[in-house]
Amino acid sequence: MVASADQAATQAGLRALVLGGNAVDAAIATNAAIAVTCPHLCGMGGDLFALVYHDGEVAALNSTGRAGSGADAEALRSEGRTEMPFRLDIRAVTVPGCVDGWIALHERFGTLPLSLLLEPAIALAAGGFPASPLLVGAAARADEGSSEHLAELLGQLTRPGARVRRAGAARALAGIAEGGRDAFYLGEFGAGLKGLGRGLYSDADLATSRADWVKPLTTTAFGVELWTIPPNSQGYLTLGAAELASRLDLPADPTDARFAHLLVEAATAAGYDRPDVLSDSADGDALLQAIAGRLDLIDTERASDRWAPGRDGDTTYLCTVDGNGMAVSLIQSNAAGFGSGLIEPNTGINLHNRGLGFNLREGHAAELKPGHRPPHTLCPAMATSDGSLRAVFGTMGGDAQPQILLQLAARLFHYGQSPAAAIDAGRWALRGPSTGFDTWTSGEAPTVTVEGQAPAEWMSELSRRGHKVAAVEPYDSSFGHAHAIVIDAEGFRAGAADPRTMVGTAAGI
Repeated sequence: MVASADQAATQAGLRALVLGGNAVDAAIATNAAIAVTCPHLCGMGGDLFALVYHDGEVAALNSTGRAGSGADAEALRSEGRTEMPFRLDIRAVTVPGCVDGWIALHERFGTLPLSLLLEPAIALAAGGFPASPLLVGAAARADEGSSEHLAELLGQLTRPGARVRRAGAARALAGIAEGGRDAFYLGEFGAGLKGLGRGLYSDADLATSRADWVKPLTTTAFGVELWTIPPNSQGYLTLGAAELASRLDLPADPTDARFAHLLVEAATAAGYDRPDVLSDSADGDALLQAIAGRLDLIDTERASDRWAPGRDGDTTYLCTVDGNGMAVSLIQSNAAGFGSGLIEPNTGINLHNRGLGFNLREGHAAELKPGHRPPHTLCPAMATSDGSLRAVFGTMGGDAQPQILLQLAARLFHYGQSPAAAIDAGRWALRGPSTGFDTWTSGEAPTVTVEGQAPAEWMSELSRRGHKVAAVEPYDSSFGHAHAIVIDAEGFRAGAADPRTMVGTAAGI
């Protein structure tokens, strides 16, 4: 089974399974295809995390970019900046890790030739694909500077269904299929990135793989073992909040407004200090232990006041499970929309702005430094029970990813809902005032946004309990594109793709 935010990508993953490939082969094929069809969410100019379940073990891949050798926080501070640039500044672009992630996954677990896995993506890029409604909408919202850089792409997005061709991406994919990672990082993409950086990236930066196999982070909550990526990922917030919530007296029915209130409380108790503690050197287990001691910070009746003075994210999540029980939970991102709004000029591949997670405060653990990874919102998830796979699930959503995953975990494992019911249900999400990446940094309590199809009483009851609330239209993409595949006791797979994607699918063979 494969679930992704684009039906063409899901079909690419299914093709890999039909040809005898495993879940990792399917995940690579799916991600490569969606990197072509959804440049407003992800792409070869972005980063990647993945969890792989295989033979009773969970492997974790961190393939997120590191700051170039020329990164200089003091130069940014001398310009009067107190935060990292958000758009149209190459200094927010770490060396993209996506392609290194594909190579690392394939080298360790892949069974089919990489060239075979990339064929559907190459065909989509060269021959064209129909523009999705969300891609056309994202193009309409692109700011003026980004529109200038992305003119070749945006000019094709005249209407949903319009044919979009990406010749440069096709060349890059064909190069990877033939020559591996060096054809990309040391080829025309790497040359163009180095030229844009004007000293930001060295030859060694581009010659060195960004992908590292790391020890996964885990805890027990809702009767299952939950797994994610350790820091620099914010995934510890998913696990920490879920562990807190599993110790609360949750209502019998998740439509009860108390369900929303208690999970909001768990999420804020887990995450309020994220800007101070999350970095690529943070100890994930220690962060979980600290959160586990915050049960008394949760007010079961009222909204807690834990805010002291102190940026919507665009990403794609996909999951695969094969017939032998191997599974992949993979998340891949540009960060914000089309990312930095910049493109690598040779291939036209748009570049992420994940460097926005760095801190410019001198001495901060996440201070911008050469070779370091910024704090990341990306956090794929997986669940096991007594060593057996229970589920792979994840979402896009900027700062809100752990909050969405918390709600999914509670619905799937505490309430026993089907993937379709859990994913379709109305959600809440914490939002800062501006960008989707300022939930914890704005210096004020975030707004609890409530999705239109959530129970009507959530708005009034959360407000009565002291939360600042706002209503949002039903099935709004700001509440993430979540997908899940669940394996029951009989070994059957049940999967669902998020209807908020408009063109996402879950499909099996």
